[in-house]
Amino acid sequence: VQLQASGGGLVQAGGSLRVSCAASGNIASIDAWGWYLQSPGKQRELVAAISSGGATDYAESVKGRFTISRDNAKNTVHLQMNNLKPEDTAVYYCSATRLNKIGSRWSSTDYWGQGTLVTVSS
Repeated sequence: VQLQASGGGLVQAGGSLRVSCAASGNIASIDAWGWYLQSPGKQRELVAAISSGGATDYAESVKGRFTISRDNAKNTVHLQMNNLKPEDTAVYYCSATRLNKIGSRWSSTDYWGQGTLVTVSS
């Protein structure tokens, strides 16, 4: 699975931006898609996720402001970001996760796209 992120940029606080992740390869095997952010000097953290069944989950800090969605026809996952705040400034990474079960044991295979920088000015 290959992931290509796009859509980052500079926006003023209160503005909106949409980042997208185009996927190719064995997409049918993917169980969940996610967007992560990483600020300088900090660990990568989950922002939003969507399962293959369409269930979504969000970090508390973005609930009500960000929306993750999938366009199955275009094999693309979007993250719509509204009411952006300076603290949202980070590199955003898209991910795809495949769950594997061998016998009774579960593991996961994660794929990552390159990051896209989102800068929110105050």
